[in-house]
Amino acid sequence: MSDKGIPLLGDKFPQMKVVTTHGMMTLPDDLNKDGKWFVLFSHPADFTPVCTTEFHAFAIRNQKFLDLNTRLIGMSIDQVFSHIKWGEWIKENLNTEIPFPIIADHGAIGKQLGMIHPSKGPSTVRAVFVVDSNGIIRLILYYPQEVGRNMDEILRALKALQTADAHKVAIPANWPENELFGDHVIIPPAKDVKTAKERLENAGKDYECLDWWLCHKKL
Repeated sequence: MSDKGIPLLGDKFPQMKVVTTHGMMTLPDDLNKDGKWFVLFSHPADFTPVCTTEFHAFAIRNQKFLDLNTRLIGMSIDQVFSHIKWGEWIKENLNTEIPFPIIADHGAIGKQLGMIHPSKGPSTVRAVFVVDSNGIIRLILYYPQEVGRNMDEILRALKALQTADAHKVAIPANWPENELFGDHVIIPPAKDVKTAKERLENAGKDYECLDWWLCHKKL
């Protein structure tokens, strides 16, 4: 962790007990049950326009996250009854039920996770933590209050992380629609002279190369 204790990529998600709209939960354990990943995302406040569009967007994609073995959980510095009432409003007015829990924070959790940026005010910014099934933080995103997130990008990044893990590969820009390689993935560069030479000699069979350090293949 950093000197301030803010968790960084590769750190274990800190143990904490939280109050949510689904009752008390222990993180990361309850969300990692059954080998699940999870995405924890904070929002500035309930009953605000951009946050409402975000919760609607997350909710209608909830099954897509579940299909990737991933649970969603929201959070803001609001009391639990405010979360509940806001969820009711979204269901009644947008015909969308919020299927995932929302953490009610009094500021301590947001501060511990680096979600409160003083120059942006006392509320949490739009933070995203992607945590794998071992409770390890794999991706962190921060958006300001005035810009809503792209949930399809979060899904894309989640799928990319899981693909990289499963196949021991790297993922190119804009995958799976990369401008150079389409849906191909990147083979990690050779780390010795012998492997570098073999890469070029074997190119064209199971993979293609622009050079020994830039090889790609279709899964």
